[in-house]
Amino acid sequence: MSINQEQLVTDLTTIRDFIRYSMSRFYACELFYGHGTDNAWDEAVQLVLGAVNLPWDTDPQVLDAKLTRDEKLRVLDFLQQRAEQRRPLPYIIGEAWYAGLPFTVDERVLIPRSPVQQLIAEAFSPWLPEKPVDRILDLCTGSGCIGIVCAYTFEEAEVDLADISADALEVADKNIQRHEMQDRVTAIESDLFSQLKGKRYDIIVSNPPYVDQADLSSMPAEYQHEPDLALGSGDDGLDITRRILAEAADYLTEDGLLVVEVGNSEVHLQQAFPQVPFTWVELAEGGNGVFLLTATDLQYYRDVFTS
Repeated sequence: MSINQEQLVTDLTTIRDFIRYSMSRFYACELFYGHGTDNAWDEAVQLVLGAVNLPWDTDPQVLDAKLTRDEKLRVLDFLQQRAEQRRPLPYIIGEAWYAGLPFTVDERVLIPRSPVQQLIAEAFSPWLPEKPVDRILDLCTGSGCIGIVCAYTFEEAEVDLADISADALEVADKNIQRHEMQDRVTAIESDLFSQLKGKRYDIIVSNPPYVDQADLSSMPAEYQHEPDLALGSGDDGLDITRRILAEAADYLTEDGLLVVEVGNSEVHLQQAFPQVPFTWVELAEGGNGVFLLTATDLQYYRDVFTS
């Protein structure tokens, strides 16, 4: 242990002390916030509480509780990982919140942050036909968060979580079990639709890799801890999305709906397919680059997507 760290163990006493100190370190290191919080205070609170195994909504009176020596060392270890290694906080704690639900995460998956949760909360209204939803596909699922949130919203639906990464699906399986969804949610290793032959879905929702080369090369250091496979998708960020558009019609029901997030690559997609009537969703809570297409549209423009 360095003298400096030993001195901190002596000087800092309470949870509040460590939150204040963590904030100072964050400001000094000029961290980037984008994996669950957007400011130093919230990040520091979550780091310190996570290190001592307290929930994020702990009674504020607890902030003046004294920490044990082991707890102090654990907070300082978490702080070193966040401030010096630039590891995103959810990876350090092993948990991220999405749509008000906790999910297990590690470096094998992206940290959940897709704005698609806003559409799920509204059950994809008004774009989804008013009929029972029997089957949903979360394509490029990662941690499984989008599909599992869909399973909460559509309580009678069966949900498939598909991903090319076996490592990611191990995390998704943990989240299926964590939310006790084993009877309705299934993880499938598949390169997009390759292992889904013969299946049809009322909704296909996907947050695929979509970061273009320019954005990928300029991302803050925190993003370098996330899996490359889940971020980049060619020069314009659309390599995977093009494949989804070309194949999705074969896996949707007659009046099914495709929902895809492409983020900043929205501009590239509009330039690539100017004749396609993408519905770009305006999201009340922020976020961009989420489009919808019906099964009918996908069929009609199949030749455009496959040319």
